[in-house]
Amino acid sequence: MIDIKKLREDPEFFRKATRAKNRDPQLVNKVLELDRKRREILQGVETLRAERNKLGKEDIKRAKAIKAELKKLEVELAQLDTKLKDLAWKLPNPALADVPLGKDENSNIEVRKWGKIPKFDFSIKSHDQLGESLDVIDTLRAAKVSGTRFGYFKNEGVLLEMALLNLGFKFLLTKGFIPILPPVMIKTEVMSALGYNNYGFEDTYCLPEDNLCLVATAEHAIVPYLKDELLSEEDLPRRFVGFSTAFRREAGSYGKDTKGVLRVHQFNKLEMVSFVKPKESEKEHQFLLSLEEELMQRLKLPYRVVQMVTGDLGDPAANKLDIETWFPSEKRYRETHSVSNTTDYQARRLNIRFKGKDGSDFVHILNGSVFSERPILAILENYQQADGSVKVPEVLQDYVGEGIISPKS
Repeated sequence: MIDIKKLREDPEFFRKATRAKNRDPQLVNKVLELDRKRREILQGVETLRAERNKLGKEDIKRAKAIKAELKKLEVELAQLDTKLKDLAWKLPNPALADVPLGKDENSNIEVRKWGKIPKFDFSIKSHDQLGESLDVIDTLRAAKVSGTRFGYFKNEGVLLEMALLNLGFKFLLTKGFIPILPPVMIKTEVMSALGYNNYGFEDTYCLPEDNLCLVATAEHAIVPYLKDELLSEEDLPRRFVGFSTAFRREAGSYGKDTKGVLRVHQFNKLEMVSFVKPKESEKEHQFLLSLEEELMQRLKLPYRVVQMVTGDLGDPAANKLDIETWFPSEKRYRETHSVSNTTDYQARRLNIRFKGKDGSDFVHILNGSVFSERPILAILENYQQADGSVKVPEVLQDYVGEGIISPKS
């Protein structure tokens, strides 16, 4: 949610910021007009209340007239409050000043690369082919049971996933993160407050009869954990690492990544969430990115860091960086991690504040991927061998219990 005071002070800044995120800049004008009407009616209400407080017992007729007028104005005020909130919530969080302008993902900027792209002297397989030959991923049976965009992880595929979770949890506990297992269903109004559904719930699985939505990442249930709470300055930063199953309709991805399990309706994910003081959020953003990179380097998977441009940020993020991992079968990098700074946008909508020496203020909230199931697919492709087997990254071998995953006879 945007600070309405800042919106009044500098509407042109917010028009430009809204346009940069491919949203209608006229929203700013509409919000300001509703805000003007609301303040006008509120002033009338306050004037009438002040007059009523000065009336004597003999002013019965005027008291009745004021009561009737107040009732009418308070109804109008309540209606305007609802309209104003609904419209104001559609405004995106302005990108930070150093985020490059750009229309969409095609304009995103490579920041750096790490690792050597593997070279193969044999015909390589894609992750879906390897998943089948090694009997670690089964999409054919999943299609019979659940339909398209589902898969069974099995055998060493399960062990690889548990290994990544163990690696991620243990690593982040040494960094002071609080482990948490959140619910996978949250109230519809809480999901709305996160800011990802400002223009609809097409990509979200919801249960209207229960007023619940299924989360699309553990972050969706962890961010509201401190809803309506006032923290002390000494409590910050507060960092969580949480695991949950995630659910996504993938409504806008028709025809994309239909093979394998790169883009699915259900997957598991380990996620970081940080609550920090405003002046610390940009530093925290780089810190979370550094943790993601360290874990990827332990896996020895080649990757690149990509800066999102304004048009690819989404509504809540003021800045976002992705890690894209090399997929040999496609000869390109694919997104496996992201890390976002939502500044005070979500905190305002969820009313999460902290109290410091200079009074109270809204916290800044950040989120970042630790591991989803996509790195498993990258491991299969980058560590494949000529005989059809796949090496297990050294850092995961103790968890998996073996160094090689061989084809099933």
